[in-house]
Amino acid sequence: MAPEHIHTYLTSLGMLSISSDGAVITGVYLPTENLPSLPEGTDLLMNRAAEEIGEYLSGRRKTFDLPAEQEGTEFQHQVWHAITAIPYGKTKTYGEIARQIGRPGAAQAVGTACGNNRLPLLIPCHRVTAADGLGRYAGGGQLKLRLLRLEHDLA
Repeated sequence: MAPEHIHTYLTSLGMLSISSDGAVITGVYLPTENLPSLPEGTDLLMNRAAEEIGEYLSGRRKTFDLPAEQEGTEFQHQVWHAITAIPYGKTKTYGEIARQIGRPGAAQAVGTACGNNRLPLLIPCHRVTAADGLGRYAGGGQLKLRLLRLEHDLA
């Protein structure tokens, strides 16, 4: 496996960064996020990821077909798997995700798992909302709202 590296490029959202080890996408970094200290580089997988993200942002793609991997607890992986199943243009609340994975009292922990997601867009945490509003998002509330509107308008 090649060493992990990062590539930053301009999208309709602003500067977006993708990290990869050559075999899997290891991170997607939104314009408002701090980047890890990794050497700059690109590979075929990152180019494919950039293409799929561009298609998503232009409304031509509703799901991603990329190998991606991130470290996390069993609980976090359950949450991320449940989030990946939320259809394009739809939302679920933190509480609904908690109930879906059999942890009905864990809505706050679901929110924490969303905050620890290093693969936003690919694992669409922007589709998870608070029962009384948008909820938080690593990219900020405005970006979350923009992504939800994009999907709603193009669904």
